[in-house]
Amino acid sequence: MILFELRCKAKHHFEAWFKDGATYDGQAAAGEIPCPICGDCHIEKAPMAPRLAKARGAALDAQAAAGELRRMLVDLKHKVQSSCDYVGEKFPDEARKIHYGDVEARPIYGEATPDQARELEDEGVALARIPWVAEGN
Repeated sequence: MILFELRCKAKHHFEAWFKDGATYDGQAAAGEIPCPICGDCHIEKAPMAPRLAKARGAALDAQAAAGELRRMLVDLKHKVQSSCDYVGEKFPDEARKIHYGDVEARPIYGEATPDQARELEDEGVALARIPWVAEGN
């Protein structure tokens, strides 16, 4: 892996990692590297001293961390599924009923759109948004 300092025609500077110099050359020629500030795809290398990734170990450490995070999210999913009632798309209504004391409090989970979740939060309804990862692989 190699890190290049890049700049667009508007002179915005940014960094990007590439597998090697040839990968950068191909992506730059195809206009596949947009400036993160203005979106311009006319990119060139800025003067710099290239930095190489220290070792494969760094990439493996990042992969291991990502794998551990995924494992933790799967564990959380199992915990929620085993200890909470699934209410599906009725989640906003059920959460409100519990919040306002219309039904006995119990742990629930289900689906809510981002707008529905914001409305619940605005009403003071306690909820948590959990990334629901697919299992396998």
